[in-house]
Amino acid sequence: MYHFIMYLYLLGVIICSFFSEKVKKMWQGERDCFRIIRKKLDPKAQYAWFHAASLGEFEQGRPLMEQLRREHPEYKILLTFFSPSGYEVRKNYEGADIICYLPIDTVTNARRFLRTIRPTVAFFIKYEFWYNYLHILKHRHVPVYSVSSIFRPDQVFFKWYGHQYGMVLKCFTHFFVQNDISKELLAKIGLTNVTVTGDTRFDRVLKIKDDAQEIPIVSTFVNGHRCFIAGSSWEPDEEIFIKYFAEHREWKLVIAPHVIGEDHLKQIEHLAEGRKVIRYSQVIQGLRQSASTEQDAEIDKLLESADILIIDCFGLLSSIYRYADVTYVGGGFGVGIHNVLEAAVWNVPVLFGPNNQKFQEAQDIKSAGGGFEIQGYDDFCMIMDRFNRDQSLLQTASDHAGNYVRNHAGATHNIFKEVFKH
Repeated sequence: MYHFIMYLYLLGVIICSFFSEKVKKMWQGERDCFRIIRKKLDPKAQYAWFHAASLGEFEQGRPLMEQLRREHPEYKILLTFFSPSGYEVRKNYEGADIICYLPIDTVTNARRFLRTIRPTVAFFIKYEFWYNYLHILKHRHVPVYSVSSIFRPDQVFFKWYGHQYGMVLKCFTHFFVQNDISKELLAKIGLTNVTVTGDTRFDRVLKIKDDAQEIPIVSTFVNGHRCFIAGSSWEPDEEIFIKYFAEHREWKLVIAPHVIGEDHLKQIEHLAEGRKVIRYSQVIQGLRQSASTEQDAEIDKLLESADILIIDCFGLLSSIYRYADVTYVGGGFGVGIHNVLEAAVWNVPVLFGPNNQKFQEAQDIKSAGGGFEIQGYDDFCMIMDRFNRDQSLLQTASDHAGNYVRNHAGATHNIFKEVFKH
C-alpha cells in the first residue's frame, strides 16, 4: 500500500508542478539530485547524511553538522531537503559538501540514491520517516539516528491500524527525543533504544545570539524607548498588535512580517494609518545615496521620529529581537506559530496566538512563565497593560524566558557523545 501511495504521490507532484511554482521547484530539484551528486561526490570519502524536511528541521540539525565538521573532519556531509522552503534558503550552506533535494521515496529512487552515496551514518531530523530509505539503510547496516524527534498519541504509529507502517521505526539505531512522553509512547510499541535529550534548537539559538551583530538602524530607531518586536507576523496578528499600539504611542513597534511582498507591506501601512511608518529598505537606500554626514544625520532624525519600523528583508530577525522589551511571534492564528526560541533567548517575554498546541517549546515556555498565549485583542490588551503597569512583572517574565532557553541547552553535546562514543 505504501509503495502505491508513493507512486500516486509522485503523479500528483508532476501534475501540481504545472500549477504551483513551489511544487515545480521541488519536482525539478528532485530530478536534478543525481546530477548534483555525480558532480560533487568524492567516491573515496565517508559521508554523514543529514536529512531535513525544511528550514526548521535544518536549524535543528545544523548544530550537529557543525560539531561533526569540527571534531570529525574525516567525514564529508550530505544534506538533503524535502521542501523548497528549506533547500532554496540553504542550498549554498557552507557547512555541507553536497546539498540537494531527496528524491521521492520509491524503491528505485532509494536504491539508486543509497548505492551512489553509500553513507557511513545517517541522521533524520524530527519528523522524517521514509519507509524505503530507512529499510534499505537498515539492510546495509548503516546506523540511523532520529534527532530532536517528538511523538504524539495521535500519530499513525500508535493507532491499531498503523502497526505495519510503524515497523519503519524499528529501522532506527537510536531515537534522541525531545520529551518523556515521546519515550513512553515508543516504549508502548516495544522501542527502548530511546534517550530524552531535548531539542537541538536551543543550542542553535544560543549560538545565533553569540554570533549576532548590532543593527545600527534598529538601535537608532528604538533610541531608548520601550520596544515591541513582532516576528514572522501575518495579517490576523498585525490587526491585533497594531491596533493596540495606536493607543500606546510611547512604545516603538518593529514588524518583521512572514510574507514580504508589496501588497502585504501596504496592508501593514494601511493598518498603521495615522502613525509614522518607515521601511528598513528605505533607510538603507537613503544611506547609500547619502553624500554627507548632514544627510546621514537627517536620516537618523527620520528614524528617531518614526513610530513603526517594518523589516522588509530576510535574515535580520534573530538579531533584531535583542532590542525588544516584549516580543510577539506570529502564525498562531493560522497554520501554527513560528520560532519562539529566537526571541526568548534574548531574555524577553514572548506572546503568540492560540494555534501552538503541537509546539513543545510553546507549551514549555508558557509553563515556565516566559510565554503568553492570546486568543484575541482583549487578551493582548490585558497582558500588555499588565507589563505597562508593572516593570517588575515584565522583568520576571523576561528572566523566565531567558532561563528557559539556557536551562534546556546541551542536546547537541549529548547526542554527539552517544553517536560517536567509540
